Amino acid sequence: MRNKLFWLLCPLYVLVFVFILYVNGVFSGTVVSLSNLLINVCFLVVIGVLFLGSCMSFIRLNKCSGALVEASERIKEEKKSNDGSLWEQYMGKGKLFRNPVLDEAFERYQKRMEQCRTRNGYSEPCSIEEYINEDLLDRVASTHYNSAISGTLTGLGILGTFLGLSMGLASFNGNDIYTISDNVGPLLDGMKVAFHTSVYGIFFSLIFNFIYRSIMADAYEKLSGFTETFRENVAPAVSSYDDNARAMLIYQANMANSVKSIQKMMNGTATEQIRGMDMIARQFVEQMSLTLRVNFEKLGRTLDSAVATQGQAARAFQDMMTVTKQLHETDQSILHSMEELLKHQEELENKLEEQAKQLENMSDFLNDELSTQLYTFNQMRDTHE
Repeated sequence: MRNKLFWLLCPLYVLVFVFILYVNGVFSGTVVSLSNLLINVCFLVVIGVLFLGSCMSFIRLNKCSGALVEASERIKEEKKSNDGSLWEQYMGKGKLFRNPVLDEAFERYQKRMEQCRTRNGYSEPCSIEEYINEDLLDRVASTHYNSAISGTLTGLGILGTFLGLSMGLASFNGNDIYTISDNVGPLLDGMKVAFHTSVYGIFFSLIFNFIYRSIMADAYEKLSGFTETFRENVAPAVSSYDDNARAMLIYQANMANSVKSIQKMMNGTATEQIRGMDMIARQFVEQMSLTLRVNFEKLGRTLDSAVATQGQAARAFQDMMTVTKQLHETDQSILHSMEELLKHQEELENKLEEQAKQLENMSDFLNDELSTQLYTFNQMRDTHE
């Protein structure tokens, strides 16, 4: 049931939303800070929109992976009632998966196999994985979008942290020890925004990352099961018959017949041997010319085909290297961004610890000052009395 894990996001999102409303006093009717409530609600709405887009892509991926499982089961059932290959049956089947994305890919695979058909079978191997593979599932699941959700949620949490601290510090206007206590409340309200956004931003990031990886792993596993079933039961056997090898066998057979003729002629007269040798030589030269001409023509066509195939492979390898380089650069950029975020987070924690120490020292100082003033006041009152 790993492909259904994304539904877990809905109750978790609702629980966090209700918790934030409860903490801000919405249910009790004692909203302390309207700005704090609006900021949290806005952040949660943005997260909800991101989750909605991800759920839509996960639904498409589930339909695709479900179609792969159904096709695998259908192939296995038909194989039980048919001992031969199922390829001819599936070659003309237009809608194998009942899924537009997979059916389109399978149609392109059929066209490619039709081009490879010869009188003796299929001349070139073409695997189903070239058309129905992990890249296809990545496009269906919008991995370019979902892979960035986790980092976006963490970034929103950090943004809310700085926003809450900015709000708290902006309202902190204490100039002496008598006015500081009046401004501690707004400062703490801003810190509430900072901590709340950080908590649910990082929480949603961890949960989403786990769910996303689980769903993709399940889809890849179903794809692997389908491709294995297709190769074992449906994929046609590639012909290993080589026309050039057949020509060489014919040539060797002719050579053997010629040798036999020579042996027979050796038993006759010299004249007959000379005449027979001359006839054999002419036949040998004619056969060699015919065979070599045919073989070289076939060899030339084979070499042209091999050169074209090598060119396509070179272009495909170059494209793969370009994509790999882009992926490497993207990974490096993401890693650098995460390092920067962690660095900012550590700096923020250090600043918060320093502020906490300052508040603690200030509280101790105020207690000492108040104790001194009370003691002085009591002494003066006793003296006056």
